Amino acid sequence: MIRLAWLWLALLPSAGVAAQTDGSPLYEYRAGESPRWASPENPAATPGAGGQENRGAKGHAFETIPVGQSLVLADIEGAGTIDRLWMTIEDRAPDALRGLKLEIFWDGARSPAVSVPLGDFFLHGAGEMVPMETALLSSPEGRSFVSYLPMPFRRGARIVVTNELPRQVNLIFYDINFRRLERQSEDALYFHAWWSRDRATTLGRDFRILPRIRGRGRFLGASVTVLTNPVYRDTWWGEGEVKIFLDEDGEHASLVGTGTEDYIGTAWGQGAYVNRYQGAPVATWQGGGRWTFYRFHVPDPIFFAEGIEVALQQMGGARKNIVLDLQRAGAPLIPVTIDPGSRSNFQQLLTRQPPVPLSDPSLPDGHTNYYRSDDVAAVAYFYLDRPENGLPPIASAAERLADLRPPSPPAQP
Repeated sequence: MIRLAWLWLALLPSAGVAAQTDGSPLYEYRAGESPRWASPENPAATPGAGGQENRGAKGHAFETIPVGQSLVLADIEGAGTIDRLWMTIEDRAPDALRGLKLEIFWDGARSPAVSVPLGDFFLHGAGEMVPMETALLSSPEGRSFVSYLPMPFRRGARIVVTNELPRQVNLIFYDINFRRLERQSEDALYFHAWWSRDRATTLGRDFRILPRIRGRGRFLGASVTVLTNPVYRDTWWGEGEVKIFLDEDGEHASLVGTGTEDYIGTAWGQGAYVNRYQGAPVATWQGGGRWTFYRFHVPDPIFFAEGIEVALQQMGGARKNIVLDLQRAGAPLIPVTIDPGSRSNFQQLLTRQPPVPLSDPSLPDGHTNYYRSDDVAAVAYFYLDRPENGLPPIASAAERLADLRPPSPPAQP
């Protein structure tokens, strides 16, 4: 018996249309649930205490965050569930999206369950805000941040934004919509999100979207940003497979896909698109390769009983003659396979003994996959049976802001 049914119902496609978040009909009253909004007009979400400044005429709609300071968006005591987060900032430059840090603490924990750059969390990892509407996160006109991720807690919740930019954040508007509960369901899991980045992935080594964690929970999905290494020119970077190691998996994973674009539901490359559970808000070679893509495992839940690890192979592909040209030019790469167009004469180069160089005339022509090194960052979204996850702290602002690749300015008429 799966004891996480409430969460599954909360994330069903129909949940926001015909049912409340626990699957009950929209017209059904639920006793013991009190709606609250934390905003600059009522930061403590106190009943009957909102909008008091300037005689109630929008006297305190935003806050300012000085350099190096933090703003507490909500500090909640008792049990409840956060249903929606909304915020916007005036300064939405690429460094602002990476330099503002969002953290969420559950039940008085010392370490955050959520620790992410603000932009990456909301699918803007490539430093460019575009209009989007997914099942869980959205930006209706590319100017705001909206989350519908259900976030339950038992004894309290604290949401903090820290300004790690070299300049002040003049305008931040927000509201945190939650329900106070008499008690939280014993089956409720805590929401977590963790960000990491490797500016130059190691040849032949998978990028860890989520390092090994212990506990019981559900992997909800990931948002990944790739800034391609120019030494590979405009060759395709996304041949790597996503691997999900469940529970006691050892060297080999239980869940393995067939390629990066395949993982997010498209094929033969990856253009820009936004769907409910999968998409690529940014996919462009302009100004250097910049890609942000995501997948949410809502229709295809991934539960784990003891632990999980999620990895993405760092692999690209091109015709053999192009890969040979890259090799001759000194690009760091390791040839992996040659696909002549079918399983017939398919070459698994890593198992050849003795090894055969790619230039060997006995090898067929075809699409050649190769290990490569790019700048990769990711947010892993997951639920866990505890308020702390034991993952390393988020990287420093200097590391997050290094080597950003802003979008090209719009063409002049």
